[in-house]
Amino acid sequence: MSRWAVVLAGGVGSRFWPLSTPSRPKQLLPLVGSKSLLADTLTRLAPLVPAERTLVLTNAGLVDAIARVAPALPRQNIIAEPRPAGTTAALAFAATEIVRRDGDGAVMICVHADWSIADPETFRRRLSQAADLAVRHAALVIVGIVPTRPDTGFGYIQPGDTIDGDARKVKRFVEKPDRATAERMVREGYLWNSGIFVWRAGDFLAEIRALTPEVAPALDAGADIGKFFAAAKSIAVDIGVLERSSRVLVLPGDFGWDDVGTWASLKRVRELDDGGNASSGEVHSVQSHGNVVHADGNAVVLYGVSDLVVVTRGGLTLVTTVERAADLKSLVEALPAGVRERE
Repeated sequence: MSRWAVVLAGGVGSRFWPLSTPSRPKQLLPLVGSKSLLADTLTRLAPLVPAERTLVLTNAGLVDAIARVAPALPRQNIIAEPRPAGTTAALAFAATEIVRRDGDGAVMICVHADWSIADPETFRRRLSQAADLAVRHAALVIVGIVPTRPDTGFGYIQPGDTIDGDARKVKRFVEKPDRATAERMVREGYLWNSGIFVWRAGDFLAEIRALTPEVAPALDAGADIGKFFAAAKSIAVDIGVLERSSRVLVLPGDFGWDDVGTWASLKRVRELDDGGNASSGEVHSVQSHGNVVHADGNAVVLYGVSDLVVVTRGGLTLVTTVERAADLKSLVEALPAGVRERE
């Protein structure tokens, strides 16, 4: 079996403003450890898939920055999307490129560049099992995460009939439920829709041709990325392919996955001090609890405060609450351009 990794590394990550900017989005930031999220992702995948069979899809303006972060990656494997067109188009173009280089039977392991994984070895083992399933059953395999909380920000998958070991058919998808529904689904054994997908490139393209008129015409463009993205309509792969297909299996995964979506999420993935504070940089916390602090170039002192997010960078300081940290996109859109776009 020939395995390829496809890493989606576009987007800005405005919920990590002011640290994250268009030229330095969150996937290029060291939000969890000493390396960027993208570098961590490529390091995790390296024992499973070599750099020459790893594709990174990103914005045109980030190609040079990604090349610096990932010097082992062949330059032709950093693919610049001409415009944002949704995950179906991005993964479909990656699939056509893999087929062009390695044939229909090559397996794609699709991940995002901005995750934290606590147990990389178990993660890789599950991906290998998913790849075997994809080949054995000609299936589109999702690695669904065993939930640790009733999170309303994720999509959920209801597993159906058992197919092979602990792999099951997908009974249905549920998009971002309310709190009560999420609590019920966690009790009933639903899984988070992680965005970890594994399939043979040819099988995926066949399903797009059969089920996804929004993207299928673009497949005629072949390796011409400009024509491909000009012909593709934007649609998420969950909606455009997976919810329409009868060939989808879900395999449960439990390896400390986190999507690192907001400043508040760093309390789950960073090492905490005795007060439960998640800090980076020169931070001094006194009688303070449950804060997230990122001090870039300035010292930050906390005294007698709880559940705050404090970010300093380049003469700009953000102070909000852990609860409101998920709303930063709205805040950024309301700010004057001179503040919002400060690099």
